[in-house]
Amino acid sequence: MAEEFFWSESDEPHALRRRQMLAAYPEIKELFGPDPSGFFKIAGVVLLQICAAALVRDLGWPSIVLLAYFFGAFLNHNLFLAIHELSHNLVFATPLLNKILGIFANLPVGIPMSITFQKYHLDHHNYQGIQGLDVDIPSYSEGRIVRNTASKIVWVFFQLFFYALRPLFVNPKPPGLWEALNLSAQLLFDAALVYFAGYKPLAFLILSTFLGGGLHPMAGHFISEHYVFQKGQETYSYYGPLNLLTWNVGYHNEHHDFPRIPGSKLYKLKQIAPEFYEGLASHSSWIEVIYRYITDPTIGPFCRTIRRPENNMLCRRLNEMGIKKSS
Repeated sequence: MAEEFFWSESDEPHALRRRQMLAAYPEIKELFGPDPSGFFKIAGVVLLQICAAALVRDLGWPSIVLLAYFFGAFLNHNLFLAIHELSHNLVFATPLLNKILGIFANLPVGIPMSITFQKYHLDHHNYQGIQGLDVDIPSYSEGRIVRNTASKIVWVFFQLFFYALRPLFVNPKPPGLWEALNLSAQLLFDAALVYFAGYKPLAFLILSTFLGGGLHPMAGHFISEHYVFQKGQETYSYYGPLNLLTWNVGYHNEHHDFPRIPGSKLYKLKQIAPEFYEGLASHSSWIEVIYRYITDPTIGPFCRTIRRPENNMLCRRLNEMGIKKSS
């Protein structure tokens, strides 16, 4: 198993590929911009999950856990990726409306995360691979602890906690007004749910979030997107049926190449310029990705590509302006 990250002396690959693709296919720009139909998708899933939560109030705990894993987890992970879509302002044209819809989509998740996710996720795009700025990269502590199959099973099961808590230790940012609004809305919703339906519905929602982010097919994208399965490649797409439930987040090379294209149109990008993606390694099963990550002794948390700030175009521009960005 790798005992150190894969260091790159070049910029992340997406900016260069973006320029090449636009030069060859300027019509790609026609795919840019929000897709308002996302509002109806989000509203439908939110209402469906709230109804499901209300119906579990009289069920036993084994039934609640099974329903959370095999049904609720799919819906809450769908909402998590809807929040990802909203972080790029890809449902409405104005950031304000996307933020408000993000807080609404957050409600069945049970834990406030929409606004904070947006703040950190944009750094993941701007500073891909720079440790301390791109908090998607595992910490050195994770790499040193997760060294065998057993520890990888535990890590995958709890990866949502690592994903959520890592930014607070690696790159803490002070909360603002929007985080306070996100927290207030979530606490009011959770309290109302407990008051009117009891604590089991809220437990169902939180279990759906937790189970859907661990040893679950939907959570395979956390590993498949940027863990190095083929040396020299740092981003991977997934072309499989679960894209239908995940806002096409599997089209991940495409998404990083053009973050302004909504998930509903990413497949069109691949159709327009197939030669830019045909030579790249990709995944066809998120279950297989999880299985391989756990069982392959050569793959672990250090299987990520990282780079120094001076090898990032945005960092270089900011440094030229006197704005220091360092890992």
